[in-house]
Amino acid sequence: MSNPIAGRIVAVLAAGALALGSGVTAQAAPRADVIPLPDGFSPEGVASGSGNSDYVGSLRDGDVVRADLRSGKVDLVVDAPAGRQAVGLKASQRTGQLFVAGAQAGKAYVYDTKTGQDLGGITLTSSPDTFINDVALTKDGAWFTDSRQPQLYFLPVGPDGSLGSVQTLALSGPAADTSGQFNLNGVAVSPDGSRIVVAHAALASLMLVDPDTGESTTIDLGGDTVPNADGILLDGKRLWVVQNFLNQVSEIRLSPQYDIGEVASVTSDPDFRIPTTVARSGNTLVAVNARFDLGIPGPGDAE
Repeated sequence: MSNPIAGRIVAVLAAGALALGSGVTAQAAPRADVIPLPDGFSPEGVASGSGNSDYVGSLRDGDVVRADLRSGKVDLVVDAPAGRQAVGLKASQRTGQLFVAGAQAGKAYVYDTKTGQDLGGITLTSSPDTFINDVALTKDGAWFTDSRQPQLYFLPVGPDGSLGSVQTLALSGPAADTSGQFNLNGVAVSPDGSRIVVAHAALASLMLVDPDTGESTTIDLGGDTVPNADGILLDGKRLWVVQNFLNQVSEIRLSPQYDIGEVASVTSDPDFRIPTTVARSGNTLVAVNARFDLGIPGPGDAE
């Protein structure tokens, strides 16, 4: 079966000299496959939007920009309140909402994708030892990972965008391992919602989680591992795994039950500078560079 994604990757970079403000537009990139973002913005998550647009969130201050993949135009969509962070994020075409993982605050944030209106900050956990890292959408809601706690959080979302009460799924098996500094990271859900795939950064593994019981098993990669596993993207039976400090994206071909995988390809790019997540836009994979070689910013930190 041919690969619908031909290996083209757009690296969304942080570049320029000005802090991002409302209406600021970055210069079009000299290469069609690189889009610069202004300094002062600390990209970590990327999500596919409508048309040629993708959303990128800032780990430093929680702001979100929208980047046009054709023109290179970058506009501020969410001017987040002080103290917020944006890690993984996903955009719902169904409800027109943007769901953002809120890092150390233990929260999820929801915004209107068109206007950037703040639709609510939802507490996922009150634990002081938490890092809400990534989010995956289903037809019924949003799943969030916690890199410090052995649990997932589910936020129900109605057809009209109404938000329900948070449900906590306690994990068992290998996904419950919290021995590392950062553990569960990227998350994806099968189309029927019956399987959750998570990346475990500390164990360099991919795992399956039962959304009803929290039981987990390690996906058999035939002896291969995925060191520095960060964001993941499930595309049919293909799973794209971003390996941040290795500056590469691995393509894993999964079995029909998602329990066995094979590394089919590994993509690197001279423009990669510690990519953290990918999104799919048509036949293009869009990667975002976090530049963690400059340090990992906390809320309100300047670059």
